[in-house]
Amino acid sequence: MQELAIGFGLFLFLEGLLYAVFPGGVKRVAMEVPKIPESTLRNFGIIVMMIGVAVIWLVKGTG
Repeated sequence: MQELAIGFGLFLFLEGLLYAVFPGGVKRVAMEVPKIPESTLRNFGIIVMMIGVAVIWLVKGTG
């Protein structure tokens, strides 16, 4: 459970960093997202999740 809290904290840190360093870029991306088809967003989300799981698996190991 502690690792989940650390991961969530890291997520919040990185999200905040994006808004702090690239506020204009975040606004432009937010305006473009509604134009992207849902299937593309879904596929992108699935790919990013798979990359995240692979990174965790590589760092933590299998056992």
